[in-house]
Amino acid sequence: MSTPTRWHRRARQHLAHSIKWRILVVFGLLGLAVSAMFAFGAQRAFAVGWRDAARPLLTDYLAHLAQDVTGGGDTPDLARAQALVERLPLTLRIDGPRLQWNSHPAAVKEPERGLAQLLSATTADGHVLHFGLDSGAIERRPRFFVGVLLALLGAVSLAWWTLRRLLRPLDDIGAGAQRFGQGDFSQPIPVRHAHAPDELGTLAQTINTMGQDIHRMLEAKRALLLAISHELRSPLTRARLNAELLPEEGEAGAQRAALLRDLQEMASLITDLLESERLASRHAALQREPTDLPTLAQGVLQELSQRHAAAAQVRMDSQGDLDRVAVDPSRLRLLLRNLLDNALRHAGDAPLPPELLLRRDGNTIHIAVRDHGAGVDDAHLQRLSEPFYRPDSARTRTAGGVGLGLTLCRLVAEAHGGRLRLSQAHPGLRAEADVTLG
Repeated sequence: MSTPTRWHRRARQHLAHSIKWRILVVFGLLGLAVSAMFAFGAQRAFAVGWRDAARPLLTDYLAHLAQDVTGGGDTPDLARAQALVERLPLTLRIDGPRLQWNSHPAAVKEPERGLAQLLSATTADGHVLHFGLDSGAIERRPRFFVGVLLALLGAVSLAWWTLRRLLRPLDDIGAGAQRFGQGDFSQPIPVRHAHAPDELGTLAQTINTMGQDIHRMLEAKRALLLAISHELRSPLTRARLNAELLPEEGEAGAQRAALLRDLQEMASLITDLLESERLASRHAALQREPTDLPTLAQGVLQELSQRHAAAAQVRMDSQGDLDRVAVDPSRLRLLLRNLLDNALRHAGDAPLPPELLLRRDGNTIHIAVRDHGAGVDDAHLQRLSEPFYRPDSARTRTAGGVGLGLTLCRLVAEAHGGRLRLSQAHPGLRAEADVTLG
């Protein structure tokens, strides 16, 4: 019982999501309706007009048949009746005072009304001859019905092929829109008969134009962001050098430290912006080399311990062969640093420190960082890896960052052929990144 149910469900899904199947069903129903109306109209036309027109001809023909059965006499001759039935595709039933005979006794006896009365003749001695068509002779010709069935299947197949060919541009438009949504504008949607396109060709050309406009806008935005970031590095460097010349003692020393800290945050923001644009490019190049991943993670934790005292308490678990994995060490360091920094900043006063898991499964490295803090609302969970998105806009820069950390983690994972997943840990947040080895 489960197989028909699944077939039924698949058929409903095809009808609900495929315009080709719906058009084919409409054509099939239209064909059935036309056939039914033609059959009904032909039957009515025969019943009303043709029967009356054919009555004299049938009456004259039945008179000849009755004369053939009786041999010109008054009483039917059984031998002549049998010879007539064998010669012609007819059924004959004789009802009378002397002879009761039926050429096809297995046939159901029909009431004598309508056309049945028209196919009856009475002899001079009172015998009634009932003539009819031998349906068995028709049924014994299966080739006709097989031919009709094959013709019907051929017509349906031809209709399907025609619809498939006419609506094939829809598949190209769907695939092209999906490529554009993924940021791949290198291959436009093919346009059939570009010199004189139909409605679908015009739609494909419109989407191609829209994709080119979006591509130019994205490239202009990326070029502007890169140019601004590069231009800001020079004044930041000069400002940092001037800040280094300030006295380290007294009130000026506190201002000097605050200024250097702000300049360092601005420099880090510019670096993250440049890195995000490089990773977002389809031509992002990775410098893969054999890397000791646990040692790399230990170095990141040691670096973070200068800002977070709890970094020394992070529990790290390594599973599998991680000594020489082919990854981009600078990008993996960036991923680990941002994941751990995010966990340490939001751990708060949690009773347990964050946890770091490094595991190798065949050709995939699984990195998981979990904190035991307050976590985030489910409404914000899916947007945490978007650029500059922060769940609480009122948070301070030191508490919440600028919203690029998890974005860079996602881009690093995707550049390595993996992905970033964020989920609730109850309590806290779990960030998992899969990295495919080169």
